[in-house]
Amino acid sequence: MDVMGIAKLATSIADTGTRQDVAVAVLKKAQDIEAAPATQLLEAVQAASPAPNLPSHLGNHVNTTA
Repeated sequence: MDVMGIAKLATSIADTGTRQDVAVAVLKKAQDIEAAPATQLLEAVQAASPAPNLPSHLGNHVNTTA
């Protein structure tokens, strides 16, 4: 292999590594962006309490033959 071939190979390897690093960083940022609304949604669902005046047996069965 000549010197130019080695330089091109080294540049290509470095460029590939940089691309992968950027792709991973973008993926982590996207996950962070999606995590905040999901956490808020879960907290809102957990904060919702059942109506205190309804009997406890309501909402336990779903009529699928209607």
